[in-house]
Amino acid sequence: MAPARIDHTVTSGTFSLDGQTFDVDNNVWVLGDDAECVVFDAPHDVAAIRRVVGDRRLVAILATHGHDDHVRVAPDLADATGAKIYLHPADLPLWRLTHAERRPSEELADGQVIEVAGTRIEVIHTPGHAPGACCFYVAPGGGPPDPPNASRGGMRDQAVLFSGDTLFQGGPGATGRSFSDFNLIIASIRDRLLTLPPETVVHTGHGPSTTIGAEAPHLQEWIDRGH
Repeated sequence: MAPARIDHTVTSGTFSLDGQTFDVDNNVWVLGDDAECVVFDAPHDVAAIRRVVGDRRLVAILATHGHDDHVRVAPDLADATGAKIYLHPADLPLWRLTHAERRPSEELADGQVIEVAGTRIEVIHTPGHAPGACCFYVAPGGGPPDPPNASRGGMRDQAVLFSGDTLFQGGPGATGRSFSDFNLIIASIRDRLLTLPPETVVHTGHGPSTTIGAEAPHLQEWIDRGH
């Protein structure tokens, strides 16, 4: 059996909220082996995501949150592959802004474990950027990839976190728009993420990957800076 690995692509499109629209590039992370996998977020382009998935069975589409640039093609991808869409219920109001006539298949909950290709993925509810924002953690021994920014890597004995828009290289996700809360995202990062092993590789929703150890010393700077 082939080992689990992480594959990656970037798709381009737009993000819209509060009457404004912005051009964005989104990371799409795929975790699995040669037989099955999960996708973290389904931003803009079904074909691009399916090229990374290949002929594997797509078990689940795990939404880090409900902003349109993270879930826009989730229904189309689900229909094309048979995968279930997972979203935290607190983000249903955001989801409905993009998909008013369709609900996600399954709910995410803090502490929930989702398994794929022999790998355990723990759901960590991290509200702030969005009420239902979630990060997905694979503990040491469960699997992470080769170095940050590797487009394709075999799993090894190192922790990995898929952080969506909660934690980036350089600080927390934005909280200046509807459904967001700066104090909440700081609490989520401080209490739920910075307590993870410092060597944990953080794969983000946009931009380069980082590690918990690289970001942890800057918490007070982020608090002083504000949203």
